[in-house]
Amino acid sequence: MNNVPPLDLARQYKLIGEDVSAAVLGVLASGRYIGGSHVETFEQQFGAYVGVSNCVGCNSGTDALYLALRALEIGSGDEVITTPFTFIATAEVITAVGATPVFVDIDAQTFNLDINKLEAAITNKTKAILPVHLFGQPVDMSAVMGIAQSHGLAVIEDCAQATGAQWGSSRVGSIGHIGCFSFFPTKNLGACGDGGAITTNDPAIAAKVRMLREHGMKARYYHEETGINSRLDAVQAAILQIKLRHLDTWNAQRSSVAKRYQELLGLVPGIVTPQETVGGRSVWNQYTIRIPTNYVPTQEPGKEGDGKQSTSLPVTYRDQVRSKLQQLGVSSMVYYPLPLHLQPVYKHLGYQPGSLPVSEQACYEVLALPMFPEISVVEQEQVVYGLKDCL
Repeated sequence: MNNVPPLDLARQYKLIGEDVSAAVLGVLASGRYIGGSHVETFEQQFGAYVGVSNCVGCNSGTDALYLALRALEIGSGDEVITTPFTFIATAEVITAVGATPVFVDIDAQTFNLDINKLEAAITNKTKAILPVHLFGQPVDMSAVMGIAQSHGLAVIEDCAQATGAQWGSSRVGSIGHIGCFSFFPTKNLGACGDGGAITTNDPAIAAKVRMLREHGMKARYYHEETGINSRLDAVQAAILQIKLRHLDTWNAQRSSVAKRYQELLGLVPGIVTPQETVGGRSVWNQYTIRIPTNYVPTQEPGKEGDGKQSTSLPVTYRDQVRSKLQQLGVSSMVYYPLPLHLQPVYKHLGYQPGSLPVSEQACYEVLALPMFPEISVVEQEQVVYGLKDCL
């Protein structure tokens, strides 16, 4: 019995290693490591892929979100609506620009923002909506854009886990006012290090982002605003050009893996499998099941019965199953064990256990099974049969 990893980037490299090595050596030989033709070409290619007129590379997906908020001049006294069921970066950047994150509960089926609860969260301080296309599943962008337009709000798409996903006939990152992408190695389009990009059809936003990512400069050594240093380096841009050629194939393979999981898991009682969003096309960055458990929001996160500090929710049935799976050679991940509204860093916002119950329930139940394009049928069977044994 072999161990099944949650993902295996080495297998991908074996397929494209020669091309990647040649591209990297070409950059090194050029002597141009920051900016230049490799970055400009990737920005053009990725913008065309997403379906926008402007793409600006940056250092990370986190920086992309931060620069997007800065470009829209969102700051102190403003509110941005987003999800509590996501990686901290989504809310972290809202705080970083001086604004306040307002969390809206999620839909139990898609793990994305519950559109039916979105409008009730809007106040006269709301400046933007920041939906997250979580696990590769697109948010209902038709509904989001309709609500945003009726209230005069900007929409920033967090596409970190969903490069290539579609809502209707449009790719995510081309629907809102700004799209923000991460090229962290585990993403569908991953670099060999950090990287990110902003996409937009607004040239003024693109120009503002370019200035902010270069220390607030338009002309060299003349600084118009306080910016940051956030550039996509040439080596990563060259690697991403190679990988972009394969992205649709890899995403199609992920869809096949997800379909196979659906078929195999039909034999396993006691779990809830993810469903593709109606009206959208997922790219399955993660394949996340739910293992139902009882949830009673009676304990304040960050405290245990003996008064000691803790940063996680109590051990659940999901955690026990995960531990047993590991013993059978199957690795899995939990995205995410504690929702953002209950994180210690956001205690000052006043959210209490039970305030966003669907997100809290999900944190008790979710389990991400191994998901990557190169996973074999035999490995998937090992995952599913091991899961069945554990349950």
